[in-house]
Amino acid sequence: MPFADLSWRGLIHQTTDDAGLPGWLAEKPRVVYAGFDPTADSLHAGSLLPLMTLRRFQRAGHQPIALVGGATGMIGDPSGKSEERNLQDLDALRANVAGIEAQMRSLLDFGSPRGALLVDNFHWMSQFSYLEFLRDIGKNFPINVMLAKESVRSRLERPDGGMSYTEFSYMLLQAYDFVYLNRNFGCELQFGGSDQWGNITAGIDLARRMHGVQLYGITCPLLTKSDGGKMGKTERGTVWLSAARTSPYQFYQYWINVEDADVGKCLRFLTELPREEIEHLDRSTAENPGQRESQRRLAEELTRLIHGDAGLTAARRATEIFFGAEIDRLSDSQLTEIFADVPSRELPRSRLDADGLSAIEAFVECGLSKNRSEARRTIEQGGGYINNRRLDSIDRKLTAADLASETVLVLRSGKKKYALLRFV
Repeated sequence: MPFADLSWRGLIHQTTDDAGLPGWLAEKPRVVYAGFDPTADSLHAGSLLPLMTLRRFQRAGHQPIALVGGATGMIGDPSGKSEERNLQDLDALRANVAGIEAQMRSLLDFGSPRGALLVDNFHWMSQFSYLEFLRDIGKNFPINVMLAKESVRSRLERPDGGMSYTEFSYMLLQAYDFVYLNRNFGCELQFGGSDQWGNITAGIDLARRMHGVQLYGITCPLLTKSDGGKMGKTERGTVWLSAARTSPYQFYQYWINVEDADVGKCLRFLTELPREEIEHLDRSTAENPGQRESQRRLAEELTRLIHGDAGLTAARRATEIFFGAEIDRLSDSQLTEIFADVPSRELPRSRLDADGLSAIEAFVECGLSKNRSEARRTIEQGGGYINNRRLDSIDRKLTAADLASETVLVLRSGKKKYALLRFV
C-alpha cells in the first residue's frame, strides 16, 4: 500500500478522506487514474510527478490508468492559468497524443494481467452531440458547484480576465471522465496536482449525483523550486522527456544543477530510491554540499529512467568532455549541445586545405586570444588545447583530420575557456 510512502515523500497535499483512505487502499487492489493534457508531443519534467506516482501505485499492486486528454485538450484546462489557452487543431492534438503515449508506455507496465491502461477521452466524448451531453450529463452538474471552485472563482474575479464558456465547460468534461472510468473500468481514485483539486472533487460529486457511488481523490504539491518558480524550466525553455526536444545531456545537466534546497524534494518526488538512501543523501548534502552527491544520484536515476542506460552513458560522456576529456568520434549535433553556450565562428572549409590553419591563427579567429602574440604565449605556456588535447608546438597546423566532428573544431584556453570553429 503506497499511502505511507506517499506521505513520507511529501506527495500528499489533500485527500477527500484523510482518515479512511489508507485503510481503503489497503483492503484490496484499486484502480487509480491521472490525466495528462496533450499540449505538446512530449511530456515534460512536471509530468514526471503524476506519472511516477501512478508507477508507485502500480508497484504497490494497484492498477493505474493514464488518461490522455484528446478531447479536453481541445479546450485547455483553466486551472492555475491566468488567461485562456490557444486552441489546438485536431491533427496537432493527435500527433501530441501519439507522442506522449509512447513515453507513458516506457514508464508503466501495460503487459501484466492487471497492467496499466492507456485511454484517450476523445474516444467517449466524441460520441456525444452537444444536446445529448447537456441532457444526459450537464443536468446533473449544479452551476453553483462550478462557481464555488477556486480555479473558476479566481479567474472570474480578475478585473482584466474572465473566462469563456469554452473554458468554463472544461470542469464538466473532466468530471465526466472520472464517471466514465468508474463505470467502464472500476476506477475509484483520481490523483493529480494541487491545482486539480476542483476538477477532482467535481468528478466525485458528479458520480454521486449520477450513480450514487463514492469515489476518492488525492492531490500532490506542484513541482516547484524553493523560490516558488516552476521546476523544469530553464533559460532555454522547458525540460522535456523527449530526446528530440531536450537531449539526454541537457536533461542530465538540468538535474545535476538542481539547488541544494530542492534536491531532497526531487529525490523523494521523482525517484524510486528507498528512504534510507535518500536520508543518507540528505546528510551528505548538509555535511558536504560541494560533493553534490545528491545531485549526481538524482541526475543518474532520472536520466536512466527516461533515456535508458545508453542515454545516461552519453550524458556522462558529454559531461566529461565539457570538463576536459578528449573529444573523439562525436557528431556536430552532440558537440553543439555540449558547447551550446560557448562562442563560435564559421570559417571556409578551404582554410584546412593544403598546409592547414596554424593553431595560433585558430585561437585568434575563434576569439580565445586577442592577437597572435597572446595566442603564442597561451600555447607556449601549455594552456592551448584542440579537442581537449594539449598543443605541444606553436607551429602546429590544423587540417580536416583534426576536426572533432563533421565540421567542428573545439578549442580551449586554460581549464574552462572554450570556443568552437565550424568549417563549412
